[in-house]
Amino acid sequence: MMNKAVFRLILAFLLLFSAAALPPPAMAQGLGRSGSSIVDEQRTVISGLTFRTNELEKDINANLEDDAKLVDIRLQLEEIARELINSSVSFRPRLSEINSRIEQLGAPPAQGAAPESDIVTAERQSLAAEKAEINAALGAAEDLSIRVNMLITRVTDMRRDLFSRLLTKRYDINFPLLSEVVGAFHATTDALYRSVSAWMRFVVNFKLSSVLAATFFALIAAAILLIGGRRLFGHLFEADPERTDPTYLSRLSVAFWSTLLPSLALGVFLGLTFFLFDYFGALRDDIGSMLASLFGVIGLVFFVHRLGKAVLLPNLPHWRLIPVRSGAAAKLLWIMSATAVFSGIDFLASSIYETLDAPVSLTVGEALLATVIIGLLVLASGLVRPFADETGQPRRWPAAVRLFIYALGLMTIVAALLGYIGLARFISQQIVWTGAVLATMYIGFLSSRAVAEEGAFAHTTIGVRFQRWFKLDDAGLDQLSLLVSILINVAVVIVGLPLVLFQWGFQPADIASWMYRIATGIQIGSFTLSLTGILWGLLVFALGFVLTRWFQGWLDGSVMARGRVDTGVRNSIRTVVGYAGLAIAGLVGLSAAGIDFSNLALIAGGLSLGIGFGLQNVVSNFVSGLILLAERPFKAGDWVVAGAVSGTVKKISVRATEIETFQRQSVILPNSELINGAVGNWTHRNKLGRIEIPVGVAYGTDARKVHALLLELASGHPLVLKNPEPFVAFTAFAQTSMNFEIRVFLGDIGNGGIVQNDLRFAILDAFDRENISIAIPAQVPLDLSKPKWSTDDDRAEAELAATVHRRTQAEEEVKARKPRRRKADPV
Repeated sequence: MMNKAVFRLILAFLLLFSAAALPPPAMAQGLGRSGSSIVDEQRTVISGLTFRTNELEKDINANLEDDAKLVDIRLQLEEIARELINSSVSFRPRLSEINSRIEQLGAPPAQGAAPESDIVTAERQSLAAEKAEINAALGAAEDLSIRVNMLITRVTDMRRDLFSRLLTKRYDINFPLLSEVVGAFHATTDALYRSVSAWMRFVVNFKLSSVLAATFFALIAAAILLIGGRRLFGHLFEADPERTDPTYLSRLSVAFWSTLLPSLALGVFLGLTFFLFDYFGALRDDIGSMLASLFGVIGLVFFVHRLGKAVLLPNLPHWRLIPVRSGAAAKLLWIMSATAVFSGIDFLASSIYETLDAPVSLTVGEALLATVIIGLLVLASGLVRPFADETGQPRRWPAAVRLFIYALGLMTIVAALLGYIGLARFISQQIVWTGAVLATMYIGFLSSRAVAEEGAFAHTTIGVRFQRWFKLDDAGLDQLSLLVSILINVAVVIVGLPLVLFQWGFQPADIASWMYRIATGIQIGSFTLSLTGILWGLLVFALGFVLTRWFQGWLDGSVMARGRVDTGVRNSIRTVVGYAGLAIAGLVGLSAAGIDFSNLALIAGGLSLGIGFGLQNVVSNFVSGLILLAERPFKAGDWVVAGAVSGTVKKISVRATEIETFQRQSVILPNSELINGAVGNWTHRNKLGRIEIPVGVAYGTDARKVHALLLELASGHPLVLKNPEPFVAFTAFAQTSMNFEIRVFLGDIGNGGIVQNDLRFAILDAFDRENISIAIPAQVPLDLSKPKWSTDDDRAEAELAATVHRRTQAEEEVKARKPRRRKADPV
């Protein structure tokens, strides 16, 4: 009884466990999660997105004049739009399952027909109700999506209108404004003094050690960057005054690195100092805003000054990038630095006034003064005479450049005096900051082009080091220079383009949004191009390529080599495996890149007609190559004869076959010619082959003796096979000779030339020893006085025959007069 109770308890436990482990009915039918759970989950998601949209709409109304806030709101709205798309897509599997099941159930029975079972009716009603719930949820998501897109459009229009109002807003410039500016300036200066002094007392009393430590660590980081850069780049960092003939690449490199590294070191110091001040709690909101503006102005002014000095180099004319006079270079450098200083002061003052809630009149008055000064400096730069003519006299800028400089300066001054302060400040900022960034980018592009020139990179310090570290030859270093050139261009665009866009009113969030769109997908019609997908697809293809090459090497070097597979078979298998691996890697890479194969099928269908007409030869050769690799009528190493080409097969690819002739000439034959034409293969199954040597003897010679002598010579050659045995055929009674032919078989037909050469020499020696004469064709006596030649070729052939006849007679006469050697008498 006890055993039965235990058994029942175990059985009940197993049944309970099985019931718990079984999926719900919908899953048991392969329908995944139940529709109700999906609908409830997505309703919650859509409800949360609706709440977020309502809050963002309130934020839009509260930040009508804040461009940065509007950009951030737009980014959040775009994220909501993406989440709505994902929510809608999550219904697709369940909708497909419902529609498929409804099709399986069929239409409801017509009126008067036999009723269906209650189970089928209940299931159809349940599926219809669930489909209605899903459609309702999709409708809510679609309505919210339309609302979100309208808000995104509204934010974009607001930002555009805000920028336009900033440039077109006009202020009255008059004498009452001047008195108002003077009063506001005194009040704001007092407020600034009180704010800064209070913060400094707080720092001295409570945060002095933290501030000093933060400054010290930031200084150490900047020093490490600057000193490390000097040691790494060597003379690329500073110009050598003793060198009077530097190359253009050297000058570009010095200008670029002498601008970048010090500016970067200062930027690290200022940025890390601000971060550590804020991290240790040493900054208030107002002081933090003003200090950030001050640090930014210091960094930008230093960058502009360093860039101008690197390009102009007033004291080192041999290292100057622009061929200007030394005096003009000093003036231009002074003007550039002063313009950057006044532009920075304008920006810093505007930031301070905004932080301290100063009157608008003070901002207008300060911007008016700063923009007019900047305009005057720009005009002064146009008055400089930077170049020298043939006689050494100063010469002005080219007319177009000079007019452009004057137009910029006058536009800035006129816009400021007319009260368009926003427009004047915008122009002055573009002159200074955008001009500095574009000049730096231009130097970077020039450096890239100079590096890419053949042999230029080898003479740089970095090139010499790379060549020593990686053991590169000149060709490898030249290829590396192209890669370095590409990397320089990419780096210049990635760094410089966002900086230019920031100056033109774009926010960092705009750049982030564009980068996200480029990375996740650009819609071109019905095709989505994703940078991330492309990079992932290239990575997958590269991995497949490496695996294919490794598998080819392992299969050829380990498996087939140990199995002693024929060389031709190994080459065929290796080629087929290589193409198959590349095809698979390409398909997997395209799939990983997110490319829809249905689109490729449409493209392939559209190109099929063009392929049929324009690429039919290529396709024919490709198919022929596959047939050659499969049927293997010849393989690598075979001696083949294809038309007028005779030689050894070196390589069989899918398009053409490479044959090396006996003159060591490589002939590339399209595979279609080898498939459609007759090809002779001397070594198809083996290298056994037969050669023939024809011999003609004069009439009157003992034919049986000649036959036996030739057979003896053929049998005595070491390379001639005994089985099949050599054979000598009496082939013909010719007009002037009896013709014989030696036919011998060789184990390697490649030795046919050697055997023929040896046997011919042996025949000459034997015939001379046995006094057997080789037949000479009978010649007709020549009578040149009475030509009877039908053609010039007949005449030439007869003259040649006569010459040979006379030479033969002379040789026979000499031979007849020569005494025969008598045998010595025995001693």
